[in-house]
Parts: sequence; C-alpha cells; structure tokens
Amino acid sequence: METAKLSESIILGHRLTSKEALSLVTVDLEELLKAANAVRQHFHSNNVHLCSIINAKSGNCAEDCKFCAQSAHHSSEVKTYPLVAKDTILAGYAQARANGAHGYSIVTSGNQLSIDEIDTLCDTVALLPKTDSPYICGSLGRLTTADIARLKSAGLGKAHHNLETSRRFFAKICTTHSYDQRLETVRNLKKAGLRVCSGGIFGIGEDWADRIDLAFTMRELDVESIPLNFLIPVEGTRLESSNLLTPNDALRIIALYRLILPDKDIRVCAGREKVLSDIQDRIFYAGATGMMIGGYLTQPGRDVQEDIAMLDKLGMEYGATDYTD
Repeated sequence: METAKLSESIILGHRLTSKEALSLVTVDLEELLKAANAVRQHFHSNNVHLCSIINAKSGNCAEDCKFCAQSAHHSSEVKTYPLVAKDTILAGYAQARANGAHGYSIVTSGNQLSIDEIDTLCDTVALLPKTDSPYICGSLGRLTTADIARLKSAGLGKAHHNLETSRRFFAKICTTHSYDQRLETVRNLKKAGLRVCSGGIFGIGEDWADRIDLAFTMRELDVESIPLNFLIPVEGTRLESSNLLTPNDALRIIALYRLILPDKDIRVCAGREKVLSDIQDRIFYAGATGMMIGGYLTQPGRDVQEDIAMLDKLGMEYGATDYTD
C-alpha cells in the first residue's frame, strides 16, 4: 500500500495487522515518516505532552534485567539509596511544575515495594496537589490490587509499568520474573481505573518482529500512553558493549508505533539525546506526541530550556495544563 493511502486508511479507521506492520520495516523511511506525521496531526494536532520523573529509590535491585544499571547483578557505578523522604518527592514535584511538565512520576527500583514503603508513598501522594498540573504518576514495580487501591485513593492518577520487549524476547533479557507478572500488573492497573503508561526499551538485541509484537500487545492492553526508550549502554551491565541504535531505526520505531497506535500518546524518553543527537526534533515528524524532560533515572537529559526552545521553533503546543492522554 502506498504510504499516502496508508495514512488515509488509518485516519478512516483501518487498524494495521501484524503482517502489514512488518511490511513497513523496509519501505522508504521518509515516506513512512510522512504517513506517521499525517496520522499524528489528525489524531493529536500539534499537542505535545511533557513528563518528568524522580528516582525515588535507586539501585540494589534484585532483578537481573540485562540493560539496567540499577540491577544488583551488575557492577555499574550508580547511586544507591532507599526510598527518599517525603520532602524530596515534594521538591521534585515543584521542579517538574516549574519545568512545565504535565506529569510527574515517582519511580522506585526493585520488583515490589514493602508494606512500609507503600504506606510512605500513600502518605506522600496524599500531600501532592490533585487538581493542578502536573498530575501524579507512579512507576513502582509489581503492585497488588490492594496496593493499587490504596495508591489510587491517596490520589495517584496514573501508573507506569513497562513490558520492555516482546514476550518471545523477554526471557533473554530477564530471568528473575516473568512476562506474565508484568502483564498482570498492567491489567490490574487498568481494572482499577487508572490511566496506564507502558512501553519498552529498544536496542537490547531484539529484532523488528519483537518491536512490532510489543506494539500490538500495547494495543491489546489499551494503555493510554506508550514510552519508547533507546538503550544507553552503561559500563558494568551485560549490554555495555551494545551498539547504539541508528537514528533511522529509532525514527522508524516511532513511526511504526504511531501507525499501529494512531490515537495513543507515544512518548520518547531515555536515549533520545544519545541516539538522535541534533535531529531530536524529528521525533514529532515521526509521530511522537510527548517526551520526558529533566533527565532520567541514572542518566542526565538535555537542558529543559533546550527542549522548550525546540518545541517553540517547531510550533508545537505544550502549555495546556489540562492535557489528557
């Protein structure tokens, strides 16, 4: 199918099959980006969603995810500390708000928090504003239905839990927990009525079929936003010798996710500075509708004012505080 007709058909309601999506891996990149941009503009106009995170509990993670600098199985040099104090999380919220973020996510390392840690987070979330921007999100590992209910009652409006990659490839990057456990948490979050952010990381050895399979899993789960991360190889991890994704592959991934998930928020997060360098502005032409600002868990990001200047130059709309995804 010609890319012009492809974007038109998606706008009119067609949803790609896995076979159709795989066929787009080899089409001309510029034509693919053009189609993705048309779909983005139809469903999202030029609205851009900005999110920010705080690394609220760092390192010493018992899980063995090959790409993660926070895993205790690795010898990477990252800061390790227990759950930070309430005041630190509140200060992070104030900074996220000053930076213009629409969402503020509290992120903790480890597979599952203790009861005491859940208690502390519930108390902290209850102190954060509920009717102003940014909204409050949590990326807190595996959560029980009771944990989710308590956090929602405290004021958590959204939750993040990545699947990371396809079911087929997951066992090659992590052996200490299962893909089904990750799926269970996402489904429990959805059942509880929380908005859900779930995506993955690319450049960890997966192939194009894995990338596309993850996108279709996201579509099946009907999550509201999909973060796309690009591996930054960190010394001391088992993927320290991995090559960076090429800029073209990163842009093609974004475009494919836009075409597979036309009405969802597709957010470019960690690795964009390293992988895309001086062509980061092309993420929107490729179909992205959001990005993380202000840095990542263990890696610095670009200066926030540089990101804002880029958005202004492109004429993107990012100031609305009532953005819903």
